[in-house]
Amino acid sequence: MQQLERAIRNYLERVIFPLIAHPEKAQITATPSESEGVIRFRLLLEAGDVARVIGRNGMTASAIRSMAKAAGEKAGIKVVVHIESSEEVRG
Repeated sequence: MQQLERAIRNYLERVIFPLIAHPEKAQITATPSESEGVIRFRLLLEAGDVARVIGRNGMTASAIRSMAKAAGEKAGIKVVVHIESSEEVRG
């Protein structure tokens, strides 16, 4: 599970960081639950960067989530990706 977590984290960094204006402020955390067979990724981004990652009508975020989910399914693990604004979390 750790190898899959690392691979998906690398994928998220490679796809998301070029899209956003403040990659130095971005945080990606993973919470694996081996008993449930789930890895939850939380992307904490600046408000303007969230809009860039979500994309028009959510298409970019949907594609990012689909690829992460597909990688997990190959290993029999459910992968969930949450995209949040750091302002919302602090607020």
